[in-house]
Amino acid sequence: MEVISKEQFQPAQKTTSAEAIVRPSLNYWADAWRRLRKNKLAMAGLSILIILSLFAIFAPLFSSQHYATQHLKQVNMKPSGEYFFGTDKFGRDMWVRVWWGTRISLFIGLVAAALDLVVGVLYGGISAYFGGKVDAFMQRFIEIIYSIPYLLMAILLIMVLGSGVTSIILAYAITGWVTMARLVRGQMLVLKEQEFVLAARSLGAKPWRIILKHLIPNVLGVVVVQITFVVPTAIFVESFLSFIGLGIKPPLASLGNLLSDGATNMRYQPHTLLFPTMVFSLILLSFNLLGDGLRDALDPKMRK
Repeated sequence: MEVISKEQFQPAQKTTSAEAIVRPSLNYWADAWRRLRKNKLAMAGLSILIILSLFAIFAPLFSSQHYATQHLKQVNMKPSGEYFFGTDKFGRDMWVRVWWGTRISLFIGLVAAALDLVVGVLYGGISAYFGGKVDAFMQRFIEIIYSIPYLLMAILLIMVLGSGVTSIILAYAITGWVTMARLVRGQMLVLKEQEFVLAARSLGAKPWRIILKHLIPNVLGVVVVQITFVVPTAIFVESFLSFIGLGIKPPLASLGNLLSDGATNMRYQPHTLLFPTMVFSLILLSFNLLGDGLRDALDPKMRK
């Protein structure tokens, strides 16, 4: 037998770079935020939304004018140092009215998102988890609600309750959550068959605990993306209703009635249409950019 000498032994090589840990250990949301920050368009949309929201909240507070105060000797004034956005045909300060209208429109959009988040997610989760006759009954109810157009419901409520924020929100509360409920149901039908749900059942977890603690957190990525599209949709519908005279009535300002008033005078007073259009377009564009970025950041398939 050949004798092995000590000179034949060589020290082991150091760990190669391929085996080294190249990124820190992150949870799901931290990793999503890291990837969202790399999306310049999504971050630009988020920044614009934050700036517009701050102006909508604080600009009317720090102005000496009120959105409904009329100055009949200062009608249709061009933008100046005194009136940044000019005045309308009643001498009302367009700077205050535009930001007040932005506040109203954003409020309606956020309420619509909250309704989707609470009603739609819970309804879809309950329907998917229990299945069977419960799911069949709940889906037939959704089909009935889905057959009622939102605009028709809004018009009917406005005729009964009068125009205003309450009628618009109530119409959305009745019909607007259906899409979210269907989306959540489809996701949870897949999740409820997985092993972690079976383990929770085996440990004696109640259905409500499984839905709230296990299923809903696993569909939050899809829900967050859907919310970013719900808000601009609600703002657009409110603006459309106000534009055709069925939504929020003057002197209360919203982006819809500001656009309607500006459209009637755009030939001679273009500033009354220009500034509400710019803010309205920036809101819709920013939400769409943010929604696309969140979809990419929250989708595990997009990881590199």
